[in-house]
Amino acid sequence: MALAFDEYGRPFIILKEQEQKSRLRGLDAQKANISAGRAVARILRTSLGPKGMDKMLQSPDGDVIITNDGATILEQMDVDNQIGKLMVELSRSQDYEIGDGTTGVVVMAGALLEQAEKLLERGIHPIRVAEGYEMASRIAVDHLERISHKFDFSDADIEPLVQTCMTTLSSKMVTRCKRTLAEIAVKAVLAVADLERKDVNLDLIKVEGKVGGKLEDTELVYGIVVDKDMSHPQMPKRIEDAKIAILTCPFEPPKPKTKHKVDIDTVEKFQTLRQQEQKYFDDMVQQCKDAGATLVICQWGFDDEANHLLMHRNLPAVRWVGGVELELIAIATGGRIVPRFQELTPEKLGRAGLVREKSFGTTKDRMLYIEQCANSRAVTIFIRGGNKMMIEETKRSIHDALCVARNLIRNNSIVYGGGSAEISCSIAIEAAADRHPGVEQYAIRAFADALDSIPLALSENSGLQPIDTLAEVKSQQIKENNPYYGIDCNDVGTNNMQEQNVFETLIGKQQQIMLATQVVKMILKIDDVITPADY
Repeated sequence: MALAFDEYGRPFIILKEQEQKSRLRGLDAQKANISAGRAVARILRTSLGPKGMDKMLQSPDGDVIITNDGATILEQMDVDNQIGKLMVELSRSQDYEIGDGTTGVVVMAGALLEQAEKLLERGIHPIRVAEGYEMASRIAVDHLERISHKFDFSDADIEPLVQTCMTTLSSKMVTRCKRTLAEIAVKAVLAVADLERKDVNLDLIKVEGKVGGKLEDTELVYGIVVDKDMSHPQMPKRIEDAKIAILTCPFEPPKPKTKHKVDIDTVEKFQTLRQQEQKYFDDMVQQCKDAGATLVICQWGFDDEANHLLMHRNLPAVRWVGGVELELIAIATGGRIVPRFQELTPEKLGRAGLVREKSFGTTKDRMLYIEQCANSRAVTIFIRGGNKMMIEETKRSIHDALCVARNLIRNNSIVYGGGSAEISCSIAIEAAADRHPGVEQYAIRAFADALDSIPLALSENSGLQPIDTLAEVKSQQIKENNPYYGIDCNDVGTNNMQEQNVFETLIGKQQQIMLATQVVKMILKIDDVITPADY
């Protein structure tokens, strides 16, 4: 872009390769951006809530994904528009930070943009709208603090945690097993949680899936499940009180780094070479035996001769175990990963009460369970399901539930779901708008209207009359001054979310409002868009 002057001294702008670019300015640019953001939000709107629809996405290489997790839908969609990409980023940041509420945050941003468009048409300056939104979001976050509840739980009483995870799972495909899965998620999080520091390392929870069986067969293993079997079919399938050598060195003779050639011209030389190789293998196996190992887990493979030797020496072995799994096994069994046979000592062995091989169905599928470990800080959630898509979706749902349980351990405040928190915030913001003189008042009221879009979408997806239902619930909240009334999506017969046990984490809700407001402010401040032409 360059600035030039004509003969009368009037400035004008020269764009490089001008004929190939299109340019939108002022209100047109804002309207184009707003409609792009709303288009993305409209796709996700139908996926909100327990009765939300699922989306089916096909990737270019033919993989099919069926999901109603907002972050996954947007991740798989190929969004070209820059503002559309902002919405994808918004959903992703909610997923990284909180793990749940990825659909709601996009629907919320879409509603704020819709309201902003009406204000811009009235001639209100976008900066004033953005400032009004900022004020309103602060009021909403403070109000959520006031209506939140502290939830006390302990290792013995995990019911509050389970109830909150069930709310998360009720909007997913796996809703028929939500009780079982919520309990599994909570137990897994508590197994790896550090309650004193209020911290949870989710990397210690491994989520493994296998097609077959039914969803109800999903189980929590206090240990590690590895998708491998013993390297030789005649090795024992069950080892109690196992001492595990975790190796990252291959069971094969060392190879010189330089290029080399061995000339063998007599039988004796060949025999010597073979004996030498056998001695290498013998020494390796002996070193493992001397250290006291009763099971070898190796990152690399070993050839048939080593396999045969291990079998003869009664040393069960597992080969080709991935690096991440090795680390988890090392954490769980308290062992050390050993890079060279010479360094194997009894102190570096991991200990596990039981290592067993389990086969599934009529196929040759076998998996290795390492249980009753010395350090039970690593656990595995093992998912079964009818098909691959179901298992993938269950993994995503379990991830959301794990994140919710983690958030509750970090901060045990909750608000009530079913749109009740949004309606309550909307009422509070309406009331606060009167205290703000100036144009921002319009934007603050618009924010309150935008908050109503969540309960509206919930009731719409549940097949209720959206406007009637929302008006009824809102009047109930105002009349009884009770912020726990929400949309009765499941037709239980009561609007009180406290009785329905529908909870959401406070930090999740606050994050939703803050993130949505930030993105909308950013979109409103763009007034000039220069795009290269499509070839």
